[in-house]
Amino acid sequence: MTSDTLELQDVDKRRQADQAYDAIETLIATLQLRPGAPVVETELIARIGLGRTPTREALMRLVASGLIAQQPRRGLLVSDMPLAEHLDLLEARRPLERLIACCSARRASPAQRSELLACAALMAEAAEQQDLEAYMRVDQALDRVNHTACRNRYAVAAVLPMIIQCRRFWYAYRHLGDVAVGARAHQRLAEAIAGGDGEAAAAASDLLMDHLRAFTQQVIA
Repeated sequence: MTSDTLELQDVDKRRQADQAYDAIETLIATLQLRPGAPVVETELIARIGLGRTPTREALMRLVASGLIAQQPRRGLLVSDMPLAEHLDLLEARRPLERLIACCSARRASPAQRSELLACAALMAEAAEQQDLEAYMRVDQALDRVNHTACRNRYAVAAVLPMIIQCRRFWYAYRHLGDVAVGARAHQRLAEAIAGGDGEAAAAASDLLMDHLRAFTQQVIA
């Protein structure tokens, strides 16, 4: 077996593990796997349609990020979603989002800048139609482009678990949210990054965090 063949196999394994992670993350974020629910490996494998190895690898990453808890004698459980701590989470998320936005404004390729604008336009369209599932799908797509464009894997690794918790929170209380305001905030962020303006990107990131904070305060009130 040649080194090229081994390298291709490694890439394929990583891709499958990423696919498994994305699939399980979506189940958690959309509350199809609810807080406190047991995580049964065989059931997950059947549900996401991927093998044991990538599923186990994805579960290990989710445990490391805190989205799945490993408890003695109880096995794996979906982590809780403590309402009282959500404002603290947003406070921690804010500087990371500012950093990612500034880096993306400096480092994004022309194709990535165009893709961010396209995602923002689709979010606005989904918000206008009140298509919440489409809104969340495009929100995830925009994040992926932004995270790739920023080229700071440490910031992305730190912020990802917080983003998933925020998505889960939004799904739980989405009837209280205003997706049109969220779409406008994402559009400003995309426009600032596309324009290569780091300061404007940081300000737009703060605006988005302000929106999420106001939504959280509305839920808590």
